[in-house]
Amino acid sequence: MNRNLRMTHQREIILEELHRGKIHPTADELYERIKKKLPRISLATVYRNLEILSEAGVIKKLEISGRQKRFDWDPHDHDHVFCTQCQRVDNIPTPDAPVPYVAPTQEKGYRITGCRIEFFGLCPKCRKQQETTKKTGEHDMACTTCEPASLSDAQRQVLEALAQSAEACGSKELAASTGLETKQISCQITALKNKGYVSSPARCKYEITDQGKGALG
Repeated sequence: MNRNLRMTHQREIILEELHRGKIHPTADELYERIKKKLPRISLATVYRNLEILSEAGVIKKLEISGRQKRFDWDPHDHDHVFCTQCQRVDNIPTPDAPVPYVAPTQEKGYRITGCRIEFFGLCPKCRKQQETTKKTGEHDMACTTCEPASLSDAQRQVLEALAQSAEACGSKELAASTGLETKQISCQITALKNKGYVSSPARCKYEITDQGKGALG
């Protein structure tokens, strides 16, 4: 950990909110909570401070299977498991798990410096939801991944703009192509991310997921 890191009021609030829920939020999700305490803080400021804190070793940055970055309040070594349905992430304590061995002839010229083990499956809530659906044979209205039609007009506009773009877009680009205000874009992006329709391959850049393309029909 970098002992010279200056702990500003903004960083203290970010750490407090990150630690409060003991979950693994995205920068966008954390921003929605932090702005209730710091109304003038911007999403870019939250992103920047999260990057600084993770680089200093105060928190941990998770980049799971190319999904949007999440942040972990616990910087100590441990692995993670994520739900393939709702994207929830939980810690998996594996202190005694053996590290996979790679023979020198299999290293492809790399100098391997570490290993990350990633588990995936269905979380307890999604498992229960799935079991209930199977028993009743009915469509589960709480399952957002099964509701491709549940899009507002603004969300559909944003998804269509992303689908037509050959590369990831920023909020200003989306505002220009949809005619929506930048603040509206930010709100719609957050909602679409929660549905799993949009991902963020780079900071403040967005692209449509395969699930999002399916939602457009």
